[in-house]
Formats: sequence, structure tokens, C-alpha cells
Amino acid sequence: MPNSKPQLLWKPTNEETAMQFFPARRILAPFLISVLLLVTACGQTQAPSRWDKAQQESTQKPGKAKQTTADKSSASNQNLPKKAVAGGKLNKYFPASGGGFDRVFAQEKSGFAEAKLNKDGKNVAVLSISDIAGNPSAGAKFKQSTKQISGYPAVNQGANGTAVLVANRYQVKVQSRSPSFTASEREAWLSKFNLGGLARLK
Repeated sequence: MPNSKPQLLWKPTNEETAMQFFPARRILAPFLISVLLLVTACGQTQAPSRWDKAQQESTQKPGKAKQTTADKSSASNQNLPKKAVAGGKLNKYFPASGGGFDRVFAQEKSGFAEAKLNKDGKNVAVLSISDIAGNPSAGAKFKQSTKQISGYPAVNQGANGTAVLVANRYQVKVQSRSPSFTASEREAWLSKFNLGGLARLK
């Protein structure tokens, strides 16, 4: 006859269960915290290092240098007065008639004076003085000049004009009105202007 005596099954109490899991919790908790910190750190945007900052500043330097150059250029232009001289003050610096040429004043206004150069009753050239105080950019073309007339930078303006810049302010120009009036004659008449006296005009 089989043994019918019931077998007793052991069931741990809640307190015993908690004690069994306690060592595992002590090991698992720090591990989970470490993983959480690692994931959080990887997800954050990395702050720029001092090397990144230095590289950024170095790439910005050319732009700053360019701005500084522009500022210096505008500062030199500010040395010119804002108001041009009266046209009547410029007349006395023109060359006089002579050598078969007649100088006849034709136009006068603020900062500008013009005279015609006639020969045998015909207009062969036009002489002019312009005060560029109100328009300093007009002197930019003389910066690349490789030629001088009476010590002042000179440039050709088109096929029929030659000009010099005096004291970074006055543009003195001779323009041919006849094919017979050559470039060498334009230069000769430019040197006849009282350029030294004009340079002292304020």
C-alpha cells in the first residue's frame, strides 16, 4: 500500500525572499546607475575645446583684417574737407595764353573751373581743375599710377585725356578736342599749371 502520508512543501516567507534578493540588488543598482550616466553623457552636445575655439578665431581673422583695411581707407578720405573750394579760387592756377594758344575761361562753379584752349580760332583742348573733396573716390584711379608729371601721379583717361592728382585733392586735366593736339602736348600743358601753388590751396 503506497504511502499516503502528505508531503510538506517548504515555501519561503516574504522576509526570507527579500533577504535572498538583497545581495543581487546591491550589485545591480550601481551597474544600472553607471549605464544611465554613460547614456546621458553620450547624448549631450560636446562643449568646444580650447583648440576648437582657437581654430574658430583663426578662421575669422582674415575678415577682421579686411574690415580694418577698409576702415583705414575711409579714415584717410576723411582728411579731405566736406566742402569744395569756390571755382573762382582755381582760376589763377591755370596756365596763361602763349605759343599761339589762347586760354579762354568757359565754366566756373563750386569746386570746378574750366578753360578752353584755342589755336587759330579753333578749340583744340579743354583745361580743367576739379576739387574732389566732396567725392574722394574720384582719386582712386591714381593709386595705381606708374607715371608722374611735375612730381604728381598721372593717368590717361580714355584716348583723349590726361590728368594729374595734386595733394590728393585736386584733379587737373587736359582733354584733346582735335587730333592735332597730342598726348605729349597734353602733358606739356599739365606741367604749365601752377601745381605747387594749387597744392597749398586749402
